[in-house]
Amino acid sequence: MSLFITSLNSGSNGNCYYIGNDTEAVLVDAGISCRETEKRMRRLGLSMQQVKAIFVSHEHTDHIRGIPIIAKKYRLPVYITHATLCSGGLSLRAEQVVSFSAYAPVQVGSLTVTAFPKHHDASEPHSFVVSNGQVNIGIFTDIGAPCEHVIQHFQQCHAAFLEANYDEQLLENGRYPYYLKKRIRGGKGHLSNHQALELFKTYRPPFMSHLLLSHLSAENNHPDLVQALFDEHANGIEIVVASRFQETAVYAIGTAAVQYRQGDLFTQ
Repeated sequence: MSLFITSLNSGSNGNCYYIGNDTEAVLVDAGISCRETEKRMRRLGLSMQQVKAIFVSHEHTDHIRGIPIIAKKYRLPVYITHATLCSGGLSLRAEQVVSFSAYAPVQVGSLTVTAFPKHHDASEPHSFVVSNGQVNIGIFTDIGAPCEHVIQHFQQCHAAFLEANYDEQLLENGRYPYYLKKRIRGGKGHLSNHQALELFKTYRPPFMSHLLLSHLSAENNHPDLVQALFDEHANGIEIVVASRFQETAVYAIGTAAVQYRQGDLFTQ
């Protein structure tokens, strides 16, 4: 059975990732408005009625901005650690807040969501793997370094959202102040193109079909640059650069790779 995935938005202006099956889905982060989330899902033929929960990776605004309204409107549980909730200042009803722990699987219908810790400058940051028991989807963004947790889980994924935030040369020569450059590349900031590429080349499993490159910097990266870099080493894996302005297609990840866009079916 396939899992359907899309990036509804990816970047410092907002992050929201959809993973689901035919009847139920989860959002990992909701950093764009409720209205924009709904609009983008409608364009893809997806329904918010199928979303059963929101999982929060960390408290930075570009990952949580849309959560209060979305959770209230659709009466969704929000899986979030206590430290992240306190640091993010989210206004949520107590009955909507559900805590989770690293490596403790959470069941949402027939989907299993497993969190694990990552290196990022937040209170209690986590990445996630969403599984239906046959297919595993990884959400690996806002990662300062490819630690053993990321490596272990990346090797299990049929598809993954993987951060490729910045090009080293563009960051070095760009207009960011020194303290911000240091934060980005300092081990608890973001993953560079080449760090992401080395992770991909070294640890991708033979059954991986799709890689969605995510959280690109507007200032220190370019979609064409990172697309070309990864395409050279794709070896048959579909490389998709997730946009900071619009949704990607919906991809069905399973034994056959299928792409859906606005109600039309494309076989890869």
